Amino acid sequence: MGMEVAEQPVFLLGEGLNALEPAPFDTEAEFQALLARHPRILDFGSLADGRPLRLVLVAREMRVPTSTESGSAYWLDHLFVDADGVPTLVEVKRAADTRIRREVVGQMLDYAANGARYWPAALLRRSFEETCAVDGRPLEDAYQELLGGQSPDEFWATVEERLAAGRMRLLFVADRIPLELRAIVEFLNRQLRQTDVYAVELTQYRGSGDHRVLVPRVHGEVATANKTQSRSGQAGKSGVPQFLRLLSGLGQGGSRLDVVTARGSGQGRSRLQLRVHHPPPGKRRDFGLRERPAGRRRT
Repeated sequence: MGMEVAEQPVFLLGEGLNALEPAPFDTEAEFQALLARHPRILDFGSLADGRPLRLVLVAREMRVPTSTESGSAYWLDHLFVDADGVPTLVEVKRAADTRIRREVVGQMLDYAANGARYWPAALLRRSFEETCAVDGRPLEDAYQELLGGQSPDEFWATVEERLAAGRMRLLFVADRIPLELRAIVEFLNRQLRQTDVYAVELTQYRGSGDHRVLVPRVHGEVATANKTQSRSGQAGKSGVPQFLRLLSGLGQGGSRLDVVTARGSGQGRSRLQLRVHHPPPGKRRDFGLRERPAGRRRT
């Protein structure tokens, strides 16, 4: 019989040996505030020119409108951006929250679909500058990390273009990532050419006094690396932007989504076809999601 191994502490070596034990975050608000103050925790990967990725906070509790007419909206935990103008959407959950298993994925897709549609450059810029004012950070210092010779107007126009093209990162962050979420993240990463999806497990360790260690573990990097080369030079060719725009409009004006087929090909593949019906009557768009065997690359 196998023996269950308890989660081990980490050890801080100084004048003596201090054992730091795994400790949950007390509240989700504490977890969110930590990421807002220290986005370096989420800096993995690199920019297009090879420089290390550095995320900059645009807003915490970013409003996500669901239409141009109604006042209804969702609220994203964090919106970050990098020097390439690629937005990063972050949703935070503690392991104790059962929504981390599947429901959070639907939440994130809502945010991505509606953000791509209803976040213009002017709104993004205003949100960023308001956040800097609240945090007491000079705009000149904040923009120094982002602009690279561009004007603020040019930079935020680029961010808006990235969103409209579906070029973004979606990050699920939790103190423990369940297997169900890992599987969904890896599946989405294989299907979405322009959008990168990650799950970040952030384990907290506490010891005596103020000693505290945070250890991030990223899931989804392998699938993202496998699609990076095929995505190069294909901006604007993916059906992802159209799919996100149509998804955000479901339920409005008679539009609806049907699952048309779900079948296997007998060669280790499966295919799911989604059909979006939207006005005028009889007009529709079909989108296919195909699961490919591990190790196979699209040619």
